[in-house]
Parts: sequence; structure tokens; C-alpha cells
Amino acid sequence: MKRMLSLIVSALAVGGFAAGGGTVAAQEKVTYLFPAPPMLPAFGPIRLAQGKGYFKAEGLDVEFQVAKGGVDVAKQIGAGNAPLGGILGDGPILVRPQGIPMKGVALFGGRGFMQLVVREDAQIADPKGLKGKDISVMSFQDTTYYVLQGVLSQVGLSIKDVNAQAAGPVGVWQLVAQGKAVACACVPDWIPLITATGTKVKIIQSFDYFPSMTQAIGASDKVIKEKPEMVKKFVRAALKGMKDIMDDPKKAAAEFAAIEPAWKGKEAAVEYAFKYYADHVYPGQPKLGMFDAKRMAAVQEFYVKEKIIPSGSKVEDLFTNQFVE
Repeated sequence: MKRMLSLIVSALAVGGFAAGGGTVAAQEKVTYLFPAPPMLPAFGPIRLAQGKGYFKAEGLDVEFQVAKGGVDVAKQIGAGNAPLGGILGDGPILVRPQGIPMKGVALFGGRGFMQLVVREDAQIADPKGLKGKDISVMSFQDTTYYVLQGVLSQVGLSIKDVNAQAAGPVGVWQLVAQGKAVACACVPDWIPLITATGTKVKIIQSFDYFPSMTQAIGASDKVIKEKPEMVKKFVRAALKGMKDIMDDPKKAAAEFAAIEPAWKGKEAAVEYAFKYYADHVYPGQPKLGMFDAKRMAAVQEFYVKEKIIPSGSKVEDLFTNQFVE
């Protein structure tokens, strides 16, 4: 567990994994920015697309790099330092008011990324029960924290009604496991880390209370205009990886562990995360990868109301569904 935790926190680049076939000369080179170490199960669709040769079949030679979070990915994309990158669906809402010209081009699922993971012994049935309680979050600038605010707002509470603690990517789940917080604003990858300590938890899905979004692929306005075929090929391959997880989480977990050796022998943890994504995060889209304009507008309205952003953008500037088949 300690070794796995160390790898999750400190990994800075992807180990190589080559799919056979094709010629290098025929491949279009593409750089994709991850917001965090790409060994995480959260990035399964992209890693499977690479490891199983889906990108290569589309004529793409994809190189992975790691940025400093989703907002940094958006900034790097907007600045032209990379054509594509991993963001959360609400990322464009946060960065376009800063003059960063980028939008979402595919959304990995129809439900929410953030999960409220509550200690079972706290006997909390719903978000109302969090009033006055200690809740761990990764940071006060992370989207999961903003979604927590949205969830609380739907049950008549504000962030001031709870004791939110910014604990970083390790402390956010450790505080719950150690009993120092009754709940965390977590992502699915952290749930098996908590339960592996013997801690029993109840999971409250954020999407049941607030129209939050899951992970997405982002691209700059310039890339969308000048290289639409490249974007479409990348999206098509990535969604194949997502579909593999939805169809057979167990098989996908074994394939992921083969691609990312750090998980060899720990396929059960990957399978848990993949099954959670398949059951509770990925479903709910008319077509895989599609954004919902009403949902995007509702999230933006809340962010403006809570002064998380100074002003809103035109909803059509925040995403495009043109690359979703």
C-alpha cells in the first residue's frame, strides 16, 4: 500500500507501452497533457486507447506529459503549448473568463466525478448531516471543492456550515481513514484506498444533488478550427477506451495493469475503480462523450452566483459536440 501510494503521488510520467503495427512516418504526432500522474485509474480511457493501439489505428502518435492540475492543463492548451489535454467538464467555465480560448471536446460520462465518501460510523444519511462536521478536500482551488459547495447549497447549507480541510491528494482520503474527518470530497480512485484500511464507508453521489461533471478532453479554439480531423480521431479512440471499461471492467482492469506495471498484482483495486466509473460515472449520455448545454449552464450560473468566477461565458463557447459520433 505504501509503495502504491508513493507511486500515485510522485509519478511524473508514463512508462512506455508500444502497440505493434504501422509505420512511424504515417503517424501524426500529438501531445496530450494529463492533469495528474497518468497511472491513475481515472485516466483509464486514455491509457487503454494508447495501450491497445486505438490511437495508432487512427494514425496518431500520442505523447503524454503531466501538468500541474486541470487548470494548468487548460492554460497550457490555451497558450498553444499542447493541442489536447485532460480537464474536468467545468474547466472551460473557470478559465474562459481569464481570456483562455479553450473548450471541452468530449466528456467522459453523464454523471459526476466528485463523490462524498462518508465514514459509516458517522451515521450520516445525506449531505444535511455534514453540518458542523470535518470534511477533507484536496485543495480550496480544486473543482471537487467547488462541487462540494454546490452539493451543500442544494440542502440549505453553505461551505461555512462545515469545517472543510485542504489536505492534498494523500491527506484527503487518509483523514477519513484515520477518523480525523467524517467525509471527503473524493474521486472514485480514492475509495479503495480508504476501504483497504478496513474503514467502512457510505458513498453519496454528488450528481444526485448538483449537476457536476466528470473528466473531459479539452482543446484550444485554434486547434479545433485548424485541426478538426486530428481532434476527431483522438476523441474517437479515447471513447473506445471508455467503452471497454463500461463493457467489461474486470477485463479492462487486467489490460490497464499490463499497460501500467505499477498495478500488476493489484488488479482488484483497479477493477473496483473501473466498475465504479462504469456504474456511477460514465452512464447517462445520449451518445458517449456528449456534453449537456443545460447542465453546463446550471453549473456556470452557480459559479457566478458564488463568485467562483467573475462572469459567465456564452455556453456555446464552453464545449462542442462536433467530434462525438
